[in-house]
Parts: sequence; structure tokens; C-alpha cells
Amino acid sequence: MFMDTSGLFCMYDVRDRRQPVAENHYRQAQQIVTTNYVLTEFVALAHARGVARANALKILRDLAGVPRVEVVWIDERLHEAAMVLLEARLDKSYSLCDAVSFILMRERQILEALTTDKHFVQEGFVRLLDP
Repeated sequence: MFMDTSGLFCMYDVRDRRQPVAENHYRQAQQIVTTNYVLTEFVALAHARGVARANALKILRDLAGVPRVEVVWIDERLHEAAMVLLEARLDKSYSLCDAVSFILMRERQILEALTTDKHFVQEGFVRLLDP
């Protein structure tokens, strides 16, 4: 399973109606893949939603200690592939983080994403959380 920014946020936001579903998917997944771009977006999203900086950073530190969670560090090759994808999809509002996620998911043959983002569906992936 790939974990996107919105899915990660849903897991920790007890006010979100999707939190129990997100947590259930997280607990059941044998392997979870995410990227440092997702973690970067998470810090910004947490700040925008009023989560204390210390709490957001603790979530990321705790996540880094989970053996079944792999954080892929985006290199120049993946970044460039994402740029090419964005240039090919000018009609979409994908973020660079989205595009990197799509490239990585295809390379790893990951079909499911813990996300609320419709863009994953537009690219042919399974979105595990309702929008």
C-alpha cells in the first residue's frame, strides 16, 4: 500500500470521520511505502490545519521507526520522471508530490493508495478513503 499525505493526515486526525478506516488500512497493510515528498507535504498540511509543529514532527519520527514503513527518498531520476508526467498531463491539477507518487507506485506495482485524493483514481489507482 502507498501512503499519501491525506491518508497519513486522516490516520492521526481523530476529528476526521475517515480516521478509523484509515487506521484500519494502516494496521492491516503488510508493507507501506511513502516518500519524503509526502512527509514534506504532511508537515505543511499539519501546520495549515493547526496541528502543533512538535506533534507533527513526532508523528513523522514515530513513523520512521515502523519497520514495515518504507520512506523512499526521491532522487533526480524520479523527480525528472515526475516532471515529464506533469508536462504530459497539463489538463490535470496534479502536484509534483502526486506525480512522484504515481511514478513510484507504477515502478513498485502498487495499486492501492491510502489517500482521499481523486488524482490517484484518475491515474488508475485504488483510493482507499472516501473523499
